This record gives sequence, C-alpha cells and structure tokens, in this order.
Amino acid sequence: MTDQLQRPIHILLVDDDEDDRYLTKEAFHQHYPLSRISFAEDGEDLLEFLRYEGRYSGADHTLPELILLDLNMPRKDGREALREIKADNSFRHIPIVVLTTSDAKDDIETSYFNGANSFITKPPTFQRLSEVTKAIGQYWFNVVTVCEHEAE
Repeated sequence: MTDQLQRPIHILLVDDDEDDRYLTKEAFHQHYPLSRISFAEDGEDLLEFLRYEGRYSGADHTLPELILLDLNMPRKDGREALREIKADNSFRHIPIVVLTTSDAKDDIETSYFNGANSFITKPPTFQRLSEVTKAIGQYWFNVVTVCEHEAE
C-alpha cells in the first residue's frame, strides 16, 4: 500500500472556524496533493451543499467521498446535520468522520448512535493533525471499500 493516493479525492470539511479549515486543508494536501477539499461553515451550509440549494443552487460540484464534521457550530450544529444526513437515502452512504474539539463521552456516544463512521478529537498541534489526516486518507481511500451510490 502506498502513502499517496492514485486518484483525486473529494472531502467536504464542515467547520465554522476558518483557521481550522485552513490547517486541515494544508494537512491533507501535505499527504494527498490531488485531494479536493470543499468547505461548509455549519450544518445549514452542509445540507445546502449536498442538496445544491442556496448559494450552491446550480453549482457544478460532485458529492464528497468523505465528510469531516465539527460538532459545535452556529445555526445548525454537527449533531443535527449528522442526524439529517444519515436519515436521507441520498446521502447516508457518505462516510462521516466527526472531527471536533470535544472529547465528551456524550458527544462520542451520540455521534455514533446518529450514524457517524468515526469520531476524532482534533489534535492540539499541526504535526499531529498532519498525522491524523494521513491516517484518515489511508483508511478511507486505501483500506476500506466504500459504497458507490448512484444519484437518484
């Protein structure tokens, strides 16, 4: 297994913190320069992205192959968005990794109960974030077989 992915990957990073979005994107690009990182700033923005609504109406983007989801955001938090995505047959196949500052037992349990595929507490340093993003890419794009869902 190689460290580099042999194809572009599309990840949707959902986080209201601009610095966290930037650092996570940079960490992914260190290991996966072909990766395409799209952003949503909260749960409402995430759902509009997936549904091609609001500012994404008529947009020419593909659905992401992986969603990295923060929990604590304004308007609609990650918990609510996770429940809605996993209840929708059009999107429930998309793996969701909760990537958040929380390490609360209740957040972990609730995330898995609502359909999260993984739960990761954001690392405190860029070096550790880089290691985590490398592992995420390896696991989700080189190890597991994901569901290829046809648009309905």
